[in-house]
Amino acid sequence: MNPTICLATNGTLRWPKAAGLLWVFLNWALGLRALGCRVLWLERITADLRANEVPNLILNLRRCLEAYGLENCLALSCETKASVSNDISDGCLTFEEARDADLLLNLAYDSPTVELFRRSAFVDIDPGLTQIWIDVYNMKIGRHDSYFTIGETVGQPGALFPDCGLRWHYTPPPVYLPAWPRSTAPSAAPFSTITNWWQGWMEYQGQTYDNGKRAGFLPFLDLPRRTTKPLELAICLGEDSTGERALLREHGWLVQEAWDVTSTPWDYQSYIWNSFGEFSCVKPSCVRLQNAWISDRTLCYLASGKPVVIQHTGPSRFLPDRGGLFRFRDVDEAAECLDAVAIDYEHQCRLARNLAQEHFDAKTVISRVLEKALS
Repeated sequence: MNPTICLATNGTLRWPKAAGLLWVFLNWALGLRALGCRVLWLERITADLRANEVPNLILNLRRCLEAYGLENCLALSCETKASVSNDISDGCLTFEEARDADLLLNLAYDSPTVELFRRSAFVDIDPGLTQIWIDVYNMKIGRHDSYFTIGETVGQPGALFPDCGLRWHYTPPPVYLPAWPRSTAPSAAPFSTITNWWQGWMEYQGQTYDNGKRAGFLPFLDLPRRTTKPLELAICLGEDSTGERALLREHGWLVQEAWDVTSTPWDYQSYIWNSFGEFSCVKPSCVRLQNAWISDRTLCYLASGKPVVIQHTGPSRFLPDRGGLFRFRDVDEAAECLDAVAIDYEHQCRLARNLAQEHFDAKTVISRVLEKALS
């Protein structure tokens, strides 16, 4: 009998236009379904959501799930006094139904209901930061039966952050390959990425630094002048963005508002498919903590046969520095990597897709997670 897996998600109601966040969970859900599992998508209705907006947020999420064949899988956990009307919740599962699952896969972090499930596995998608939040800032994640992380160095000798006394199992993040077929973009298409711009500050071991993507990109501000390929950022700038746009465009960057071009999961796909490849910097914490992190967004580019040029985040047992995926440490190396991709583009496209197939195929990745979590 195939297991029922409850996938606890986080933020898809709070940020309905953050399609990249939605795809983090979609790749897991589609992979689980392909393995024959019954998938329950558990979404929390929390007190910070405006009650009058909740019905439309739920309807929007249901439309997104239905587009990928995940109808009738949405379960709602209401953590506020406001109730959801029957016409909105009709067709959704209750939390009581979701808790009967064989396994909770918790990607929501601070889910207060973990102990109500018969078996649970925590999945860390912010390696290094998660462990610091738990150890230093007392983040409560609840007791789980097993703990997984997408950071290769988590819990390993020489790690630059604590393991919190937990046994961490490494898992690559998954990408559901059938949803991301190889695609061809015009030769004039830009290297692109999709990202938030602002983030909070990080304080750890007496050091305080800006941990936003803006801080990560600023050392590479002049990069467009050092390569022949156009570079584009689809970013969430928020209010008062005129100065930021002007700064980036002055240095040669193409700039899109992310919520204008990638606000639905299918728009997100289209944007990636129409890109030449990905160029991206990372949050400064990934470099400082050397967590060997790779973005779920980057996997969507790789699976689509798009070569990727990303900032180096530490030693990896399998991530290449040159070949489908290029990892750079400074602006000179970044420019060299971009030019190397352009010169050998078709070969690098094949290597990108091969890398996704070999290491990040959702069916393979998730089957290994389930084997450990259900044993």
